[in-house]
Amino acid sequence: MLPPARSSPPAQPAAGLPRWLGALAFSAALAAAFWRMPEVGTPSFPPPPPATSSQLPVLFAGEMLPIAGLATQAPSLVLLADGRLGAAWTAGSADDASDLVIHFSVLERDGWRPPQAIATREGTAGGLFAHIRRIGQPVLYSEGSWLHLWYIASGPGGNRLLVHSRSTDGGRQWSTPVRLNTSPLAGFGTNLDSPPVPLADGGLGLPLAHDLIGGHGEWLRLDARGRVIDKARLTHPARAPQAAVIALDEQRALALASDAGPAPGQVRATLTVNGGRQWTAGDDPGPPSPNLPLAALRMADGRLLLAGNPAAGREKLMLWISADEGQSWQESRVIEAATDTNASFTAPSLLLGRDGRIHLAYLRRGEGIRHVTFSAAWVDGARP
Repeated sequence: MLPPARSSPPAQPAAGLPRWLGALAFSAALAAAFWRMPEVGTPSFPPPPPATSSQLPVLFAGEMLPIAGLATQAPSLVLLADGRLGAAWTAGSADDASDLVIHFSVLERDGWRPPQAIATREGTAGGLFAHIRRIGQPVLYSEGSWLHLWYIASGPGGNRLLVHSRSTDGGRQWSTPVRLNTSPLAGFGTNLDSPPVPLADGGLGLPLAHDLIGGHGEWLRLDARGRVIDKARLTHPARAPQAAVIALDEQRALALASDAGPAPGQVRATLTVNGGRQWTAGDDPGPPSPNLPLAALRMADGRLLLAGNPAAGREKLMLWISADEGQSWQESRVIEAATDTNASFTAPSLLLGRDGRIHLAYLRRGEGIRHVTFSAAWVDGARP
């Protein structure tokens, strides 16, 4: 009789990978993923153009934009790729801010073109899939053949969204608006007023203001596609609203804002010496000014030009000049003034043309937007 067959031993599971080898594989995969992430380069500004003396004669001319009969706000100027001047602003009925529309117009040889609506509350709500109560605060910027438009869309409860749209045909058609995430608090208290500053890598630095929890300025760094990649706080000596930023060289820039206190204060400077990564408060205050928007630019001869209201109030709009990169300012010219205490000349927007002409747009007496053109010789006191 044969002995009973022995049962085969149970199969042993295959030996697994050593734990250290699995950890090594995970680390390698993580390193590979990190290597594929886009790197944020060191920010810098394009080198400023060489200072040149203007050959323009003494000139000063002004005209109203074609928006009579509408309540207007926040003009913004832009230089188109072909050298023409463009402008955007908000307008609507005087008694209902919910119907504000952002308009756009171009200055032709025979005057300003009839304005076209480029952003509406309904179109913004549809593009963002959000409930929007009003829109406003447009800012234009030209980049080659592209036009960029940023504006603020206000939702329920004071939530303000930063919105971006662009045009590739000179402003005739605009892309669907998209939201830029700027704050962990969903954008509460966000304000937009000043144009961006170009960066050497093709990106932009966009100054913002936040009036929530004390209020502060902010520097938003955007890549060449308009995406937010970094931000820094603009540190002011006092609570300050929106800042106007001027690049001085590849690493230094000056941010100017007026105190937002209850009484008129000084224009305060914030400085960066590393391309906008950090900003520190300057020591020297600028000219006296109340808490109203300012506009600033670098003139063709290298001096800095500032437009705003003096401490006396918004009944006067004037210019200041700095020949030492903002360390000191001198009164230059009065753009417009009135003895009527109800008069106001506010919300200036400055732009330097290719021919050296300086353009200024501002809200005039509640009647609309006035555009004036002048030369450096006029700024220096010469009369046409």
